[in-house]
Amino acid sequence: MKPFFPSLLRSNHPDAIHRNRFIIAITVTLACVLELLDTSIVNVAVPHMMGTLGATLDEITWVSIGYVVANVIILPISGFLANQIGRRNYLALSIIIFTVASWACGNATSLGELVFWRIVQGLGGGGLIATAQATLYEVFPAEEMATAMAIFGIGIMFGPSLGPTVGGWITDTWSWPWIFYINLPLGAIALFLVLAFVPDSAHRRQISSVDYLGLLLLAIGIGSLQLMLERGEKLEWFESTEILAYAVTSFVSLFAFVIRQLEIAHPIVNLRIMKDLQFSAGLLFTFFLGAALFSTVFLFPVYAQTLIGFDAFQTGMIILPSALAAAFAMPIAAKLISRGVPAHVLIIAGAALFMYAMWGHHLFTTESGAADFFWPLLLRGFGLGLVFMPLNNLSLARILPTEIPNATGLYNLVRQLGGSVGIALSATLLVKFEDIKRSALVEHLAHDNAAMAERLEAYTRLFQQKGDAIASATQKAYALINLQVSQQAMLLAFSELFLWFGAIIILLLPLLFWMRTPPRMAQATDVAH
Repeated sequence: MKPFFPSLLRSNHPDAIHRNRFIIAITVTLACVLELLDTSIVNVAVPHMMGTLGATLDEITWVSIGYVVANVIILPISGFLANQIGRRNYLALSIIIFTVASWACGNATSLGELVFWRIVQGLGGGGLIATAQATLYEVFPAEEMATAMAIFGIGIMFGPSLGPTVGGWITDTWSWPWIFYINLPLGAIALFLVLAFVPDSAHRRQISSVDYLGLLLLAIGIGSLQLMLERGEKLEWFESTEILAYAVTSFVSLFAFVIRQLEIAHPIVNLRIMKDLQFSAGLLFTFFLGAALFSTVFLFPVYAQTLIGFDAFQTGMIILPSALAAAFAMPIAAKLISRGVPAHVLIIAGAALFMYAMWGHHLFTTESGAADFFWPLLLRGFGLGLVFMPLNNLSLARILPTEIPNATGLYNLVRQLGGSVGIALSATLLVKFEDIKRSALVEHLAHDNAAMAERLEAYTRLFQQKGDAIASATQKAYALINLQVSQQAMLLAFSELFLWFGAIIILLLPLLFWMRTPPRMAQATDVAH
């Protein structure tokens, strides 16, 4: 298929592509940051949207749900689409759709209009990550692959963490439509750079017959699964007929999809590559890594705003050093790999740092402040940064160049689903753990408990000094103790969840036995020496 757009690149000769490889890396990473930023930037503007559009909290959540569902539907077929219309065409079209939809979101005057354009925006942005990663694997030579993945990883780690900070500042300074308008100049820059520098794939394999049934089954299956994860906690999971319907639809559709993809000659998602144990082990690892990344990004703001009293912008600023640490860790990991340090060592070191950081999170109290958060958050970001890039390279090491677009689509889908499962599980377990911890604390509040009696008496006197009668003062004292118990129960629930996510990453380390050093890394080490 001929390019949709005139090429601004003077030559697609390998020498020209090699010369511009770092510009290409920055270009595709910018596109990824745009897409990931919009996953979390909307959350801080929810109250403002509700007021402007006259929507309830339950209704406004579809602004986020629609975007994420569209994302996960497109991710696994991004390699197929890039093959069909050309990678450069696909990147350019995706950026155009994403940018135009961003403008339409900012101009939306009703909830339905905003949700529709968020879905379109998600469809435009969904394939950018996998296509960007596939581009880097083809453009960069073996000895610089670690550096390429470090640049890509900075965008992947930085985007979600930057969302609350940027979103809070934009919303407070201007108004919520500007969280979408900010995409317009950045999208225009990304589009120009794609047209100017990004080449088409040399390994493109266009399929003459499209498996439309497989495409439909995938869209229904993945979409239903994501809706189940997004809505499950709110609707009390399988006690809701809506959630049951999503679960059954997802299972049946995805089961039929897998069978069809394994039988058909030209599948839209080649699942046969999962026979490679190294890639499958990488998928399992990245699923839980995505769960740990997105869940801790989800949990800490809830903790900081609920128990400490921070606003969205303050929380974003506290999280920012963690994102910067992750970005800083990527080039360090790349440099260490080029110097001969095994990827396995970096992953183990990163997992250990993440576990130590989660132990620091486990020790947070209701009196903790910014100084207490700094090092645990910094180590969390640095640890994840050390894991992310080497794991990418190890997972995709044995995949043929012709299958890289397909593999990166699957890999990023699994990480995204891991994040969705992690957030859904965190929200559910937070409530369950809080109930368990509260029951345990309440057992110690008997009247014959000297500490309880002393605190009740002190609070009663306090309210009496403020002018309350004895009955009213006693009632308020009980209410205050009840509030403190609830706060401590929630704190203990957060502490346990942080510890569990740290332990999960450590428990995944045996998967490294199935993952050998990739030829790309081995070649890079030889060149370095």
